[in-house]
Amino acid sequence: MTSKPRGPLEGVRVIDLTTVMLGPFCTQILGEMGADVIKIEPPGGDIGRMTGAAKSPGMSSAYIMKGRNKRSVVLDLKKPEARKPLERLVRTADVFVHNIRPKAAARIGIDYETIAGWKPDIVYAAATGYGEAGPYVDKPAYDDLIQGASGLAALSGAVTGTPRYGPSVLADKTTGLYLTYSIAMALFHRERTGEGQRLHVPMYEAFTAFVMNEHMQGRAYEPPVGPAGYLRMLTPHRRPFPTADGYVCVLPYNDRHWRSFFAAVGRPELADDPRFVNQPARSKNIDALYGIVAEVMPARTSAEWLALLEGADIPVTPMNTPEDLFECPHLSKVGMFPVVDHPTEGKVRHIKVPVHFSKTPGGYYRHPERLGESTETVLADVGYAPSEIAELQALGALGKAKGKAKGDGS
Repeated sequence: MTSKPRGPLEGVRVIDLTTVMLGPFCTQILGEMGADVIKIEPPGGDIGRMTGAAKSPGMSSAYIMKGRNKRSVVLDLKKPEARKPLERLVRTADVFVHNIRPKAAARIGIDYETIAGWKPDIVYAAATGYGEAGPYVDKPAYDDLIQGASGLAALSGAVTGTPRYGPSVLADKTTGLYLTYSIAMALFHRERTGEGQRLHVPMYEAFTAFVMNEHMQGRAYEPPVGPAGYLRMLTPHRRPFPTADGYVCVLPYNDRHWRSFFAAVGRPELADDPRFVNQPARSKNIDALYGIVAEVMPARTSAEWLALLEGADIPVTPMNTPEDLFECPHLSKVGMFPVVDHPTEGKVRHIKVPVHFSKTPGGYYRHPERLGESTETVLADVGYAPSEIAELQALGALGKAKGKAKGDGS
């Protein structure tokens, strides 16, 4: 890339041992915000490099999204010769982040005590499946498993009749956001005090907290005054509504919205119906209320509903498919999916940074790299001479020779 935006994390170095989605989604954001993210990969590469659509091996669309703004370094941490290069990198870093279960992390020597011994003020962040005080601490965790364990799949089943996982890696990405803000807060604490610390983000607890925030309901009290589950989310009528020629998403929400909606559909008397007269009443009768909306919507086309409801200042939007997003006039205007020229993958479409800083904008400033592309440069930055790098290569500490490793896109 030709220039680097001045993100708010410029000057922060992150040693990133995360893989797949949860951790890489976090470090993608840190990189977009200006951090120097050094992605440490095993000789075969992050499995995310091989996930989904791809034009060349090791450069999948999943990796194209999450690998930007990162420097790829191959270190085979199973080999003792890789320990010293890792230590040198850690000594230059502000953040060390991984998503390896505690026993495995200790086995390969990246536990907090070891890393903090190299860099006492390090922000050490681990994101694993389960909290360390519980009996599940060393169980494996994946997005589908956590969606099921957290109650989300059952909530979907309560609406549709069949438990379902959400069609997005919701648990991974949500936990990745928890991990991102936790690291930012720990960096803020270090800025104030000079102290590093260890933080742990357990996927199960983080996503359960996310799901249950609104679904606590009667279980928010002790003794309970009712079951868990937010009724507005659990009516089968809460969905995009069929129109005469498609679907629209409409959400009258407050008293004014509902009065306007009832008037617009020719049912003004419903505004004074005791079931719908105010928010508490509507909450108790939400299934009947949304049923009325579903009943009236097929009378008009989607375009007619959009014009009518927008004119009445009632919240409404078209229902887009993923393909529709690339033609959305709003997303096009804000440049949501810009195209860049990648040195090996040709033109690639990425996703803009969705947040705006008036003084420290982040962005896309480094292309997703082939596996190990920055290994020699980064090691040189921490004092390794070319002959020492060649020796590490010969010993297998850096995997196979650059350009020969499995999945490196060569």
